[in-house]
Amino acid sequence: MSYLSTHVRVVGALLVREMATRFGSKPGGYVWALLDPAAHILLMTFIFRAIARAPALGTSFVLFFATGYIAFQFYQAMTSYLNSAVRANKALLSYPNVAPIDAIVARFVLQVCTTTLVAFIVLGTIVATMRVDTNLHWPAILEAIAMACLFGLGVAMINAVLFLKYPLYEQVFSIVNRPLFLISGVFFLPDSIPAPYRDLVLINPLVHVIMGFRKGFYPEYRAIGLDMTYLYGIAFLTLFAGMLVFTLSRKTLRNE
Repeated sequence: MSYLSTHVRVVGALLVREMATRFGSKPGGYVWALLDPAAHILLMTFIFRAIARAPALGTSFVLFFATGYIAFQFYQAMTSYLNSAVRANKALLSYPNVAPIDAIVARFVLQVCTTTLVAFIVLGTIVATMRVDTNLHWPAILEAIAMACLFGLGVAMINAVLFLKYPLYEQVFSIVNRPLFLISGVFFLPDSIPAPYRDLVLINPLVHVIMGFRKGFYPEYRAIGLDMTYLYGIAFLTLFAGMLVFTLSRKTLRNE
């Protein structure tokens, strides 16, 4: 119990520190957290509205791209922020009460809260101001968010170790991770891809995250190929692998 209370206090202190470091003491940092996704969504809307008459799903380009981009960000922003969690707090690990996992948990909590708040504001504004007729299915939305966050956490825990042990791996991961934005279904529906190639696209778990997330906003969306069992399996397997690698590398994370 004493370890748990110490862990909670340390995570709380790190959480406050991370908020101050990331957003600063002025409102500008929080405003940018909203403007960045909004700018990406508007840019995609303007580009695709110029070359297509209607979105691949529904009648609103903005809602279509917002659901894809926000769902993807629950993974992408998570890994980007957590990958360097241990390295950024290296000086604090010299204190015996501060463990590497504390840095991961603090950043995980902050990122989940930040992305969730951004999602509520951005998507809520779209639905409220653009008179988009939608019937939200919250279980599907929350399920997709949870799987994206857990998958991102698992990947980040693996990366936190491998980035320290193998600096070249960090460059390789950056190159491999970059195209995910283009092939995860942010811009398109996997349903529209011919069968042989659709099966290849559906190997990517983030495709299932975005399909599941969109299913919560579009009741008429059939989401052909969506496999939540597969997504659950990949997410929990990755999380287990991340926890195992992270636990076995505690000394490396603290000393290197």
